Amino acid sequence: MKKTLRAALLATAFAVAGTAAAQAQSGPTLRVGMAAQDVGRLDPHFAVSTIDRVVVAWMFNGLVRFKPGSIDPANIEPDLAERWESSPDGRTWTFHLRRGVQFHGGFGELTADDVVFSLQKAGTAATSAFAADFRAFQTVEAVDPYTVRIVLRENVPSLLGIVTNYSGGYIVSRRAAEQRGQDFVRAPIGTGPFALERVTPNQSAELTANAQYFRGAPQIGRISYRFIPSDASRDLAFQNRELDVNYGRADQTWINRTRQLPNTTVDVFEPGELAILNLNTVAPPFNDIRVRQALAHAINRAELVRFRGQDVTREAQSVVPRGYLGFAQQPLLPHDPNRARQLLAEAGHPNGLTVRVIHTQLPEMLNMMQVVQQQLRRAGITLDLQVVEHATFHQQIRQDLSPLVYYSAARFPVADIYLTQFFHGRSIVKTPTAVTNFSHCNQADAQIDAARVSTDLNEQRRLWAEAQKILTENICGVPLLETLLVFARRNNVEYGYDLQGSMSLGPLITEQTRLR
Repeated sequence: MKKTLRAALLATAFAVAGTAAAQAQSGPTLRVGMAAQDVGRLDPHFAVSTIDRVVVAWMFNGLVRFKPGSIDPANIEPDLAERWESSPDGRTWTFHLRRGVQFHGGFGELTADDVVFSLQKAGTAATSAFAADFRAFQTVEAVDPYTVRIVLRENVPSLLGIVTNYSGGYIVSRRAAEQRGQDFVRAPIGTGPFALERVTPNQSAELTANAQYFRGAPQIGRISYRFIPSDASRDLAFQNRELDVNYGRADQTWINRTRQLPNTTVDVFEPGELAILNLNTVAPPFNDIRVRQALAHAINRAELVRFRGQDVTREAQSVVPRGYLGFAQQPLLPHDPNRARQLLAEAGHPNGLTVRVIHTQLPEMLNMMQVVQQQLRRAGITLDLQVVEHATFHQQIRQDLSPLVYYSAARFPVADIYLTQFFHGRSIVKTPTAVTNFSHCNQADAQIDAARVSTDLNEQRRLWAEAQKILTENICGVPLLETLLVFARRNNVEYGYDLQGSMSLGPLITEQTRLR
């Protein structure tokens, strides 16, 4: 009975969302293939997986945005806010909203009230996966219907980075979120160039053009975001012209083969997603640093890069990705299987040990984890992989059910955010302020906190470097490699910009995107 009622509520929600279809500009359908069984959560404040991040970026805006095709913070430009200013001390920011911006589905004009609601929602752990990013927010208030003031209790490395079109910075309709409650995760309402029409589980998410989009009606009429978990099936659909854009494998063989297809472009772009083996340092067997050191010595990064390919991967050099403001290269433990076995014996495991690990079935991540599995086996560490659907993987690792978590991620390119989300005590999983600290490390909290509020860039860099040194020496995580993003497209697909980078981890489909 409850399932029937819930289905009815969702059907009603989608019917309301579907009113956007009546307003949509007629135009061609862009068919995008994604390596997924289904979407997870389309409430943008819960969109943590690549599958969800890609699509929510087509539906939502931030107060500001990265220039399409760029991840350079220097290229942040107006989005829902047409202008802004800050106080001399950097703690008070005032944003002036565009007038006349309309939400999807007849939910009315965007006002400061929606912005205040969205940022407060994004900053609350119960309603957001990104609450830790908003810790420095003291107040968010509507000065008038088109003006929002943010007061910080302390300086942050990049306030604009928090309110950009990314993660917690997306602005949602207050009325829709309150009306739909838990169903908002599958029936979200934003202001972006495309509106969600419906989700067919295990099949696709269908989006329609937002003819009222404030930058102009999109040239594409619809997007069909299709879930095809099998690489082979997705590639065949692309080759048979059933897809216009295809989520690619970060694999040299795949890239070389796909580049040979007629009328096809393979886009390889930033950010590099840093893959780390996060080790639970407070529970057996990884509460013994000798076991953590053994695992680190078992990793052969050069082999991992050869497996993936030089065009799309590079060896990790720290627990923060290269190119981020504050990155500092660290002396990682070298590949040495003999030393690994010796350390295991010293830790009481002369015959090696077996660790049960939860991992995603997402092909790209599973393939790489299987290579890691082989490397560890050579050093006496056996991974008993429990492979689950990708959304289930995200749920279970946040329940602290796996002592080792392979996690690959890109964040706003400032060291603070990566260090805070993955290695600060406030971000430890299963705590009230949990984010993604699967390692339970808190040894560098003082340095991370001090760097965040420092107004001296040189001092910030020093503190971030010290934090990375502490975390590396404690083997809170074992950095593996950085993998660039790969998508293939038909040459008749024009994004409307030069795709050099995308913080949504996929091509941004805008009002300028067209099919020739």
